[in-house]
Amino acid sequence: MQKRISVVTPFYNESVAVGYYERAIASLIAQMHDYHFEIVCVDDGSSDDTLEQLIAIACRDPNYVVVELSRNFGKEPALTAGLDIASGDAVIPFDADLQDPPEIIPDMVKAWEAGAEVVLARRSDRATDSHVKRKTAEWFYQLHNKVSRTKIPENVGDFRLMDRRVVDALKQLPERQRFMKGLFAWVGFKTDVIEYVRQPRSAGKTKFSGWRLWNLALEGMTGFSTVPLRIWTYIGLFGALISVAFAVFIVVRTILFGVSTPGYASLLVAVTFLGSLQLISIGIIGEYIGRIYLETKQRPNYLIRHLYRKS
Repeated sequence: MQKRISVVTPFYNESVAVGYYERAIASLIAQMHDYHFEIVCVDDGSSDDTLEQLIAIACRDPNYVVVELSRNFGKEPALTAGLDIASGDAVIPFDADLQDPPEIIPDMVKAWEAGAEVVLARRSDRATDSHVKRKTAEWFYQLHNKVSRTKIPENVGDFRLMDRRVVDALKQLPERQRFMKGLFAWVGFKTDVIEYVRQPRSAGKTKFSGWRLWNLALEGMTGFSTVPLRIWTYIGLFGALISVAFAVFIVVRTILFGVSTPGYASLLVAVTFLGSLQLISIGIIGEYIGRIYLETKQRPNYLIRHLYRKS
């Protein structure tokens, strides 16, 4: 029997890229005729005609399954929906913008057939990204891997091949606040790596602004480490020691030289500095409490409005 490979792609307002995507997938299927392909396209509440184009493809191509979510839930829940729907022996998360080239998928499948349960696609060249994006990504990976026990491979995105047992393991993870790169790394399994050069977008513009990337980075930091909370414990301890030392200094100076009139500038600096530290620490604690609050609601990660496939 032919092995089934599922390609999972979230779509959000990718109308101009759908045609390029369909042609790239058709070329891949023609090249790998020894395998049966299932193309799971998840429309994440697009406001353009992305969904209509995907439905039209699904009506004429039995390889396609189109999942329409009830609204825009975000890329991580949309990817989770695709992984839940995918039925392949191997599953490949894949972006609609074709920056991750489908041409390396045959090499990923070969590594899988050779025994790898996860095949990572690592970007050896990110020249298509801006300098700022490259540097901030580098800083994020370094910081995350220092404070978290779950190490995220650098320059590796969602694009990878996962064996069915890996996908089944991911489906057992119940959290609502999902940072998929971290979850992929957390489950582990036997891993191989293939390097590639990242391409420019086939069409359209990225949907990830700097603000969304910042929030995603916070999600990764707070979702896989409690070190930020511990750091503020040490900062508080250090501040307390400084305060005690300063109090001893004041007592000694008063005994030796008498009482002097203190200045307002030093008092203002001390109050504002310590107040700022307190607000930052409260904010970090609030980030974790917010995660607890959202997890206790036990709401589903996504809701499916309709599933489209050719009969």
